[in-house]
Amino acid sequence: MDLFSDNLKKAAPLADRMRPETLDEVLGQAHIIGPGRLLRRAIEADKLTSSIFFGPPGTGKSTLAHVIANTTGAAFEKLNAVTSGVKDVREVIEQAENRLMLYDKPTYLLLDECHRWSKAQSDSILPALEKGIIRFIGSTTENPFVAMTSAIVSRCRVFQFFPLAREDIAKAISRALEDKDRGYGNLNIELAPESLEHWSDIANGDVRAALNALELAVLTTHEENGKITITLPIAEESIQKRAVRCDENEYYDMLSAFCKSLRGSNANAALFWFARMIYAGVDPRIIVRRMIAHSSEDVGLANPSVLNQTMAAAQALEFNGMPEARLNITQAIIYICEAPKSNSVVMAMGKAFQMAEETYQIPVPAHLRDTSYRGADKLGNGTGYKYPHDYKDHYVKQQYLPDNIKDAVFYEPSDEGYEKKIKEVRRQTGRDG
Repeated sequence: MDLFSDNLKKAAPLADRMRPETLDEVLGQAHIIGPGRLLRRAIEADKLTSSIFFGPPGTGKSTLAHVIANTTGAAFEKLNAVTSGVKDVREVIEQAENRLMLYDKPTYLLLDECHRWSKAQSDSILPALEKGIIRFIGSTTENPFVAMTSAIVSRCRVFQFFPLAREDIAKAISRALEDKDRGYGNLNIELAPESLEHWSDIANGDVRAALNALELAVLTTHEENGKITITLPIAEESIQKRAVRCDENEYYDMLSAFCKSLRGSNANAALFWFARMIYAGVDPRIIVRRMIAHSSEDVGLANPSVLNQTMAAAQALEFNGMPEARLNITQAIIYICEAPKSNSVVMAMGKAFQMAEETYQIPVPAHLRDTSYRGADKLGNGTGYKYPHDYKDHYVKQQYLPDNIKDAVFYEPSDEGYEKKIKEVRRQTGRDG
């Protein structure tokens, strides 16, 4: 390494300087790079095919690509989807093709933020992928199955990265303190145990956030008696608050978990996901809208007052605002979860709309047609109609559906909650047949 490269390396942030250079140095992700795992075997054998690494920031995606670059005998090119265009891709492909033909040397192309590529950019690389001219490695924080073109994803092996454990974060910090070449091993630093614990917790699985906090603490703390002491207050100021991850994929995952917890009558889980979403900055109105839908979808007439309770929470959110409305929303969440469940409303809706789509041309029976205008009787409108309030229990049996679907059944009450009473009333009045 020359003097200028050495100066650049020293000026790099701590997180970049401490980037692992071998597989054994990589922290976490044992499910894909642990001993005997497919990805580890492929890297060690230098046989890795086109792949996509996706997961939250600071979990080792670019780090693993960096390790591959250090261990492979192939050429390694790096582009960023934000700043690179089709022209840059074509240049890389042309160079890769020449290497392959002249020296039988394959080329890896690492593309950071690969989900940001347009369809035209994605299409420009497909022929090279299919012919094996390049081995593509995409790095992204977005779910590739949602954010990327299917043509690229179908030609790659997708590997998911997860947040690092607290123990991994602590190990990364300790390494940085001990490493004399890349870290702070040449400095006399005393890190209070509670400071290490705080960073390991607050970093929330993001090793870069933890190392950035360590770097800030070291650079801003004055030496006393030849020692830099990082106390808990200093550690807290260096990172300030827990790093919150809520990209588009995680947002939908949390919303899905919340909805399924409501449906599953698990108030504890529903409240947890509600709190997680609010903490991550999700608009509470989105959450309440889902609650309103679930009041009819999963409870319905098993407890009709659930919808009233949820609408009251929505009104409280608009009138009181946050954080006060958290109380009202929490109450409604618990009420939905504890209510008896029935999906008869959503089933009835689905059946009715399907039937309407299939039979939209069927005319309305004559006795049900409008009679409010002059001459309606001459058309036979209303003839034979029975007014229910003229009969016992304000009910009389008559046909309300067109002839060819007169026996169709859409709503079938369950045996849960208030619907059990509906069933009984139907039976008593002869409406169950």
